[in-house]
Amino acid sequence: MHAIAKKVFSGIGAVTAALGCVLVTGPPAAAAGKWCNHSVCIETYDTGTYLGRVEVSVTNTNQPNRISARVWTTNGWSARTKVEDVAKFRTYRDQAYPQRHFPAGTRLCAEGFRGDSSVGLPCVTLTN
Repeated sequence: MHAIAKKVFSGIGAVTAALGCVLVTGPPAAAAGKWCNHSVCIETYDTGTYLGRVEVSVTNTNQPNRISARVWTTNGWSARTKVEDVAKFRTYRDQAYPQRHFPAGTRLCAEGFRGDSSVGLPCVTLTN
C-alpha cells in the first residue's frame, strides 16, 4: 500500500507530495529578495532571470543537529549545500552558485534539513 503525505505550509507556498509527485507554488521574483518558509529562507542577490548566487539559511532548534540544504530549479539545475553539525540556536547558512540565466517562469526552490527531516521549502518564480 502506498502512503500519501500531505503537508501544507503557510505563507510562501504549499507542497503536496503524493506517490512521489511534488507540486510547489509561491510568489514571483522580478528582483533580488528573501523568501522564507518555516525554518528555511532562500535569498537571491540578482534581478530578473539571472541567478549568480543563492543563499540558503536554516534556523536550528535548541538541540544540536546535522543541517544541510538542497537548492534546485524546475528546469533541471540543482545543488546540495555542505553538511554541517550545528550547535543549538544557531542559523546555518550556505550558498549555491548557478551563475546562469533561466527562462522566465522557472521556479527556484530550497529545502532545508535537520538530520533527515525537512524543515521548510520556500520557492519563488523567476520573472523578467
